[in-house]
Amino acid sequence: MSFRERPVVRFARDGRMRLTHGPIDLIVTAEGTPEATKAALRRAHEAFEPVLPALCDELSRLRAPQGARPIGPVANRMVSAVAPFVERFVTPMAAVAGAVADHVLAAMLMPGHGLDRAHVNNGGDIALWTRESPLRLAICEDPVLRAPGGRAVIGPGDGIGGVATSGWRGRSQSMGIADAVTVLARDAATADVAATLIANAVDLPGHPSISRVPANALAPDSDLGARRVTTAVGPLAPVEARQALDAGHALAQDYIRRGLIRAACLAVAGQRRAIGDAISQEEPEYA
Repeated sequence: MSFRERPVVRFARDGRMRLTHGPIDLIVTAEGTPEATKAALRRAHEAFEPVLPALCDELSRLRAPQGARPIGPVANRMVSAVAPFVERFVTPMAAVAGAVADHVLAAMLMPGHGLDRAHVNNGGDIALWTRESPLRLAICEDPVLRAPGGRAVIGPGDGIGGVATSGWRGRSQSMGIADAVTVLARDAATADVAATLIANAVDLPGHPSISRVPANALAPDSDLGARRVTTAVGPLAPVEARQALDAGHALAQDYIRRGLIRAACLAVAGQRRAIGDAISQEEPEYA
């Protein structure tokens, strides 16, 4: 795989910048003085430009659970993010969206940046930072209907710099049946990995209403190889949905106990669990 064309840059009327390159699609927001905002967006663009070609050059390493140390800064973020989770099968690709967002945000937040708030949204996996005003996030439990399921209010000093969501109907393959698992962590790459693994754990192995195929039957170069991934989830009884949530809930609690994540929200078949005090199950102020 090779993407050698230049990234595309567009600006919205509200000042947000959109950066696209191959499969990567970022929405970049910077808030501060006009000079600080302009400079931060320029740094974001410059940091983003070499990301995809560098990742393509290292894909063989990044698709393996273990291997040679990658070279590029985003690849190294990916490897570092999965290191605390290696008791379960995971490759650095589980962190790719969050790691790209973290990399671009770090370029924006150079010393003396002068910003008040900044965030980089990579298809729903978000790296974020705020100086004073809290960031309010609506958390959707249904990625198809976009139905709001709760809210998170993230302030400075909360130790939360990333939000990520995973599920069987998302952009990536999942071995579980979660409609959505949203995780808050210290950075987006860590949240990305944890959301992937918790979503895998939300499951009912052998249930007749769940359809699965080998991952490499859908994508021959999948890092999951022949492991079976979910392609359809039929009707589930409430007790079955709660059973599926139990395993994901236990894993999320373990990650919170170990200090890997701050909070998580899990949803499947109309059932929802919020874990950690950073997420409220109340209706959000806005979606």
